Amino acid sequence: MQQTQPAKEPNYARIAESPKFKTLMARKKSFLLPMSLFFFAYYFTLPLLTSYSTALNQPALGPVSWAWLFAFSQFIMTWALCILYSRKARYYDALVEEIKREL
Repeated sequence: MQQTQPAKEPNYARIAESPKFKTLMARKKSFLLPMSLFFFAYYFTLPLLTSYSTALNQPALGPVSWAWLFAFSQFIMTWALCILYSRKARYYDALVEEIKREL
């Protein structure tokens, strides 16, 4: 009966200090922070405008007001951001694999 060797525990301190890992984290941060800020600003614009303004109460398409169109656009925005992040995540995953190979 053949026994398998336990997996070698990675040296996380060494990984965290590597230049490639720092580059990965900086790139992720430079992508995620603006994207998150945009998401929250866009998301909270609708309740703020409908609560403190009448700008979105005007009809846009027949009986449909701008508030309804803005609300629908939030679904589109969420899907677009998810697709954008999924594509960007493939790039980050490739960097992670490269870091794992090197270390």
